[in-house]
Amino acid sequence: MIEHKKPEIFSQIFKGLAHPLRVRIVAGLIQKEECNVSTMVEKLAVSQSVVSQHLIILKNTGIVEGYRKGNQICYKVTNEEVKKIFNLIIKER
Repeated sequence: MIEHKKPEIFSQIFKGLAHPLRVRIVAGLIQKEECNVSTMVEKLAVSQSVVSQHLIILKNTGIVEGYRKGNQICYKVTNEEVKKIFNLIIKER
């Protein structure tokens, strides 16, 4: 049985992951541990504004955090529940 507060937490996580591009961003961040926006734009072959919009959603749902590294903003997955979910999915493949 899921703890009382867990359904709300998982609901927020799944809302944040409810787009294929956001799933790709999170999977890539878990794989690389961190990444800057320009690298994401290059690897995902989408515009900077599209990546930024999706990162805002991922930040607002508590999945990723951004931080300054020199003159770049880097992102990493900080939500341990999301890491567990992705590791289970990857393990099952």
